[in-house]
Amino acid sequence: MNEQRIAIITDSGTDTPADFIAQHDIRVIPLRINYSDGTAYESGVDISVEEVVRRFDTEIPTTSLPSPMKIHDTFEKARKDGYRAAVVVTISSGLSATYETVRMVARHIEDFPIVVIDTKSIGAAAGLIVMEAARQIEAGMPLESISSVLSAACERTRVYFSVQKLDFLRKGGRISEAVYRIGSMLNIKPILTCNEQGTYVIEKKARGWKRAIETQIDLIAEQAARWQRTRVVICTYDPNLRKELETAIRARIGNMVELILSGISADLLVHTGPTLVGMAIEGL
Repeated sequence: MNEQRIAIITDSGTDTPADFIAQHDIRVIPLRINYSDGTAYESGVDISVEEVVRRFDTEIPTTSLPSPMKIHDTFEKARKDGYRAAVVVTISSGLSATYETVRMVARHIEDFPIVVIDTKSIGAAAGLIVMEAARQIEAGMPLESISSVLSAACERTRVYFSVQKLDFLRKGGRISEAVYRIGSMLNIKPILTCNEQGTYVIEKKARGWKRAIETQIDLIAEQAARWQRTRVVICTYDPNLRKELETAIRARIGNMVELILSGISADLLVHTGPTLVGMAIEGL
C-alpha cells in the first residue's frame, strides 16, 4: 500500500500487465463476456483468454460493462483494506460506457474521494496510464493533482493495432462492410488507432500482413522521434511473434527506457480476434 493510501483501480480492457498489477496492488474490475446460451463470465476471472479463443470456432461472444454493483463493491473493498481514496483509470469513453458508469457509482460513495480518468484509448496504451498512475502516486503525487498529470500522460500516449483477419472487427462494427470487403479481397490491412475523442479511426492501410506489422513499427518510430525518452508496449496473443516484435522494436527505437511485453485480455480479443498485434508508446 502506498503511503497516501490511494487505491489504483482499472478495468480489464486496459491490458495492464499481470505482474505489475500484483506488485502494485492494482484492483481490476472485469468486463463481462456473454454467450448466446445465457452464460456470462467475468473477463480474466472465471474465463481465461485461452478458453475464449478455443470457443471462437463455435461462437464469437459479446462483451458488456461491469455491473454497477461490481464497481461499488470494488470501491468498498478498497476502503475496507485501508485505502482512503482511489484513482480509477478506464478504457476510452468513446468505446465503452465503463467510464461513465464508474463516475456514476463514484458519485454515490461517501467519505472516499475518487478520481476517474478517461484514457481516450484502449488496451496497451490505457495500461500505460494505469502504470503511470501507480508510479506517480507511489512517488507522492497528491490526489488533487493526479487528474491533470494523468490527462497529460494520455496526450503523450498512442496506440496502433492491426489484425490478420478482419472478421472480428466487422462483427463488432469497428470497420465498415466496405472496408471489410475491399480489405479481404485485396489483402489490405487497416492499422487502427484512437483519435482525440477516443474512438477508432484508420491511421494507415498496408497490403499484406507483414507490411501491416512493419507499418505499425514505423508509426511507433515516428512517435518516438518526438520525445527524449519513451516507454513502449507490445501486445500479441502469439508468443513467438512477440519475440520477433521485441527484436524489431529494440532495433528501431533507441530512446526507450522500458519495453513491456503484454498479453491481451479476453474482452479485447472478442472484438479483434486472436491475430491482433498492438503497439503503444508513451512519450516521457
